[in-house]
Amino acid sequence: MIQRIQTIWLILAAACSGGLVFLVSLWVDGEGNEVVAMDDNAYFGAFAASTVLSLFAIFLYNNRKLQTVINRLNIMLNLILLGVFVTRALTMSGATAVAEKGIGMFIPILSIVLLVLANRAIRKDEQLVKSVDRLR
Repeated sequence: MIQRIQTIWLILAAACSGGLVFLVSLWVDGEGNEVVAMDDNAYFGAFAASTVLSLFAIFLYNNRKLQTVINRLNIMLNLILLGVFVTRALTMSGATAVAEKGIGMFIPILSIVLLVLANRAIRKDEQLVKSVDRLR
């Protein structure tokens, strides 16, 4: 049952975590160099792990509870990544040279929203299955 709505949300979350990191910069440092996720292995690893978890959750359609747990784990990973970005943005030095924050710092927020929508659709499917089991 890959044609469910949560599959679309999970594919969009995987595309967001895996594709946008190559296209947008996280921030611009004081020298004017754009910093992307590929420049730092920790950031790239976190985005890659988020992408893998989203793609892995797509194929767990038989086990909806495990699919929800994987999505919650992915949400926590994105929250940690968002916390690191916020900390980095708040401690970014701007006294000597103006440093700009890039739009890439908001990728985890978009990914979290998509994962929450996927979890909501999974919960609706679980409720539908339970209601059909009651009728039998």
